[in-house]
Amino acid sequence: MCLGVPAEVVAIPDPEVPRARVAISGVERVVATDLLLDEGLTVGDWVLVHVGFALSKIDADEAAMTLDQIKRLGNNTFEDELASFKSSAIE
Repeated sequence: MCLGVPAEVVAIPDPEVPRARVAISGVERVVATDLLLDEGLTVGDWVLVHVGFALSKIDADEAAMTLDQIKRLGNNTFEDELASFKSSAIE
């Protein structure tokens, strides 16, 4: 299963390059932010990440609710998504 997972922007290494370092439960990776060029992303923002792309900017409440719902799915769904997130980093 491949879900869109909320992640917090923890760094934007080069504002000229559409990439951001994001974190989910302590796991960090770089994601493409090409789809959010007009959003004005900053450190501390939350984004919905799917297959290495930040798809949309979301607020902290929506991020928390979505993460909680993913964890409630059971069957190791959250752990599987976290493992996938960790192993598919783009640099």
